[in-house]
Amino acid sequence: MKILRTNDAQFTESFKKLLDFEIVTDKQLINAVDTIIADVCIHGDSHVLKLTQQFDQHPAQDFKDLCLDQIELKKAFDGLQVDIKSALRFAAGRIESFHKAQIQQSWTFEDELGNVLGQKITPLDRIGIYVPGGLASYPSSVLMNAIPAKVAGVTEIIMTVPAPKGMLNPLVLAAAYLAGVHKVFTIGGAQAVAALAYGTESIPKVDKITGPGNKFVAAAKRAVFGKVGIDMIAGPSEIAVYAETGTDPDWLAMDLLSQAEHDPIAQAIFITPEPELAKAVHDALHKHLDDLPKQDIARASIENRGAIILVKDREEGIEIINSIAPEHLQLCVDDEIAKGMTENIRHAGAIFMGKFTVEAVGDYCAGPNHVLPTSGTARFSSPLGVYDFQKRSSLIMCSKDGVKPLAEVASILAKEENLEAHSRSASYRI
Repeated sequence: MKILRTNDAQFTESFKKLLDFEIVTDKQLINAVDTIIADVCIHGDSHVLKLTQQFDQHPAQDFKDLCLDQIELKKAFDGLQVDIKSALRFAAGRIESFHKAQIQQSWTFEDELGNVLGQKITPLDRIGIYVPGGLASYPSSVLMNAIPAKVAGVTEIIMTVPAPKGMLNPLVLAAAYLAGVHKVFTIGGAQAVAALAYGTESIPKVDKITGPGNKFVAAAKRAVFGKVGIDMIAGPSEIAVYAETGTDPDWLAMDLLSQAEHDPIAQAIFITPEPELAKAVHDALHKHLDDLPKQDIARASIENRGAIILVKDREEGIEIINSIAPEHLQLCVDDEIAKGMTENIRHAGAIFMGKFTVEAVGDYCAGPNHVLPTSGTARFSSPLGVYDFQKRSSLIMCSKDGVKPLAEVASILAKEENLEAHSRSASYRI
């Protein structure tokens, strides 16, 4: 794992290189995805089935074999062990409770001229959720995408999830049932995104697509944006951990590895002003790597994109955190110190405050959403939430007398912009 020191002459260059990552830049990838999208638009179900057979080696011979309804989802839920059902319900309940606090309400007010102004909140009609698939799939992603949509009042929730060789994790289907998903299609990749964006004979066109996926999914979401809404272009998982003396190095090492085990290009960064703690965490990382089932993935992540950054003090640590704008940020210090640091942290997807607040609980059951901005986009993006599944319409209602001063100003400004019809339209109300 790289060790960077902010007082080194080459730190700025090394730090920039550490953070330099873009998931969708390969022209060959973009061209391949564009071709898939175009073919799905033309051929619909038949092409989606063909690609699913080709890429996922799915045994389906007819498109209807890729469709699951709520009866089948309930069957998957009913077949779970009692403790797993209980865990799913517990997580779903906390996620729902948190997101209910995000519900926006319509509002109006009357101005001094007697005009009514306001904002109308309307849920989206239909959304599509992309969930990574196979036996190593993520029911938590289903809950985090579908529950905010249900809370927002979305009428129909469609889910796509790839099923390599026809195999699906029943937990994913159970989570879909619990979260209120209406239909599931066992398809993946760029073809799933294209089908959701443009519709096919069997898959209805959606208004927005959310959920993480591989580079083909990311490229496809970028390509269809504008035809439909998307949540974000999700990059690989990231974590930044800041700590000082007082937190067990083994805890810190495992917190870093919890993200590293996701993907060889996931990123784990440890920040501290204390050289002895940095060494202890470095040693603990390599000790625990040998004991992980996914040690090859985690090792590649730690060696290629991981780093320990030695800062001069806590304030410089905060500056480094803001420069990274991490997806996940753990502040492994005393609670009051963590609260104080948070006041000055401007860029982070989710902030876990205090040495007992482990990021892993945020992935599953703390309540806030685990779909978070990556690759520095926390500078301008937010976690997925209810607001992503609602839209706003402005409300304007002018009274007979109240319109006059507005129309006078509008008429003058329209003339200055050389828009005569605008000017006359406004003046007719005077």
